[in-house]
Amino acid sequence: MGQYVIKMPDIGEGIAEVELVLWHVKVGDQVVEEQVLADVMTDKANVEIPSHVHGTVVSLSGKPGDVIPVGSEIIRLEVEGKGNVKESPSPLGEGRGEGPQKSPSPLGGGRGEGPTDRILAAPAVRRRAKELGIDLENVAGTGPDGRITQADLDDATAQGPRGPSLKFSVGSGGKYVPGSQRSEEEVVPIIGLRRKIAEKMQESKRRIPHFTYVEEVDVTALEELRAQLNKKYRSERGHLTLLPFLMCAMVRTLPDFPEINARYDDDGCTLTKYGAVHLGIAAQTPSGLMVPVVRNAEARDLWSCGSEVARLAEAARTGKATREELMGSTITITSLGPLGGIVSTPVINYPEVAIVGVNKVVERPVIRNGEVVVRLMMNLSSSFDHRIVDGLRAASFVQGLRAYLEAPATLFIE
Repeated sequence: MGQYVIKMPDIGEGIAEVELVLWHVKVGDQVVEEQVLADVMTDKANVEIPSHVHGTVVSLSGKPGDVIPVGSEIIRLEVEGKGNVKESPSPLGEGRGEGPQKSPSPLGGGRGEGPTDRILAAPAVRRRAKELGIDLENVAGTGPDGRITQADLDDATAQGPRGPSLKFSVGSGGKYVPGSQRSEEEVVPIIGLRRKIAEKMQESKRRIPHFTYVEEVDVTALEELRAQLNKKYRSERGHLTLLPFLMCAMVRTLPDFPEINARYDDDGCTLTKYGAVHLGIAAQTPSGLMVPVVRNAEARDLWSCGSEVARLAEAARTGKATREELMGSTITITSLGPLGGIVSTPVINYPEVAIVGVNKVVERPVIRNGEVVVRLMMNLSSSFDHRIVDGLRAASFVQGLRAYLEAPATLFIE
């Protein structure tokens, strides 16, 4: 029998480290070649780490939330044959007549007992300990050879001046009891996609001076046309939602506003304007917000836009969207559908310079030609990077969208 070490592979594109999101196996499990062992996350997407061999899990490196450098060990297996791990030199003192030599081993929780001893801890553990202000000299290591683990840091944090992580229940099994006091607390680690979302949102708000412009749109004619098209073509071309109409309206409007279909490098002070319209479509998934990209929307018709949005949304929801499908957008659309509210202030998908937000369609009375009539109305809440897009240009762009959406037949006129 031998041991086989699987290391974090180089995913490319300059990625030096990833975040461990989920283990699919535990110590003692039997695994087969190509079986998925773990999920890790880069800046853009989840990546599955498969086994290269058949074997038994001996050890796992880290827990969800840990940052793992490329090239470091992530899992160790026991396999038939020699494996890929060289045997350690014999600890016997050869030719010295001293018998076995005791190798340095951290005692008392990761502290050595001599000048050659050192604290055993992974780089991610050391980095987190530094962030928490924890001296590893005072942490009891429970890993192999006294290695300090993330769980050990959790224990040290709970016992330290920060106080314990509380999760108490008050009343009947933690249920709400009217008039009773409650004191339960729960500390939830933010890891994986949720952490990436938090980091990107913070970066966007920190770097971009947002301003939001809201305009109402009468979509009565659009909804009538949509219903007619679905009735006639749904069985052969698929169901149309409002979104493909907005996508086509954006494709037709953007050529007059090239600075809006763009990405701004504020470090290099350069704006890249794109002829192609790669539309990011913000999609809610069980793991959090993702933005798959409909590439070259300018070359698609209504049904092609609709089918591609449906395909990408399903891939995102099931975790099958590729890295390429989640990057490279030039402008983004975001919508909460029937929960879209009246007004929103969407956050720009950095480093883009604009995002178009769709609010819900509601039936309400409006005045037309001096008479009160009932119309289907919808607000567009769109945010812009004020460093690049002036207020007048933003308003003109949205008015261009409005003109197409209120007279949807013009979308089909060359």
